[in-house]
Amino acid sequence: MDNRIRLEILGLSSSQSQSGSFALVLGEVGGNRRLPIIIGMPEAQAIAIEIEKITPNRPMTHDLFKSFAHSFDFSVDSITISELKEGVFYAKIVCRNESKAVEIDARPSDAIAIGLRFDVPIFTYEQIMEEAGIELTEEADEEMSEAKKDKTKSTAEKSKPFTDRLKDFSMDKLKEMLDKALSDESYEEAAKIRDEINRRN
Repeated sequence: MDNRIRLEILGLSSSQSQSGSFALVLGEVGGNRRLPIIIGMPEAQAIAIEIEKITPNRPMTHDLFKSFAHSFDFSVDSITISELKEGVFYAKIVCRNESKAVEIDARPSDAIAIGLRFDVPIFTYEQIMEEAGIELTEEADEEMSEAKKDKTKSTAEKSKPFTDRLKDFSMDKLKEMLDKALSDESYEEAAKIRDEINRRN
């Protein structure tokens, strides 16, 4: 089973191109690849609340899942980002009781919010990291401090949506932009550039 790659949560950042969305950035444990996943505000809030160990006044949906599982003697073993189809990520929640284990299909954002509440590991597969992961190169690392100093963009560049602008660039330019986005730690932007590169391959 364990050709799986372990992931850790590196952070949440607000999406600059999609209002009300967030980039959940997962990192390869012991590696330098990142897996950004765009999620909605409620899911981002559910994840952030657990990361920050904030206790809401009333149970949220993911807290309810935990209470329900405990009431029926089920535990959660792990979370796996299991598939990527047409740009959409799929996840499995592995649950277990004394007699059996079951896999429950879930959105990655819900699966991770639940996984955090059970303090279980998060995994994915090499194929998904190859297709959707972004490698933080040494060059990008070195440029990071410089890149952070210059985040200005021209008005002309901002005049149309980011994803539409990507179509105007050559592959070489897109790769250069990908390195720049990684240097800026703009993982959500990097994910869009990566998707445009993948569409052309």
